[in-house]
Formats: sequence, C-alpha cells, structure tokens
Amino acid sequence: MTFQEACKEKPVVIAQNQKPVAVLLCVTDPEELERLVLSYSPPFQNILNSAKQRIREGQGIGHEAFWEEVEKGIH
Repeated sequence: MTFQEACKEKPVVIAQNQKPVAVLLCVTDPEELERLVLSYSPPFQNILNSAKQRIREGQGIGHEAFWEEVEKGIH
C-alpha cells in the first residue's frame, strides 16, 4: 500500500528514531487544503490573534456593520 492510499483511510504518522515528526493527510478539497495550511501559518495566526485582541478591547465591529461593509465593497 502506498502512503497516498494509506492516508485515505486515516492520517499516516511518519517517525524518525521512533519519534513522530510528520503526519500525512489525504486532502480531496482545495478549500480544505487552504484551511489546513493557514491553520499552521504563523503570520496568519498573528493576524487572527491581533484581531481577537482588538475585539476583546472593544475595537471590533458588529455582525451587521461587518456585512454592510462587505456589501459596500462588492458594489
């Protein structure tokens, strides 16, 4: 069985000197791959953490205001 076939069933853990060093995941959806890559991206995590901090400090905008801004940008 190849690694590609094996990871369709479950994640494949790669070990070096009997210690896990990597995981192979089978990704079938490009959006899933993007979410996975971003979730492990330090720059993206920094952006998210900064945004969460601003929201905690009351500097965020409400749900409706957000979507109003999105609609303005679309037109």
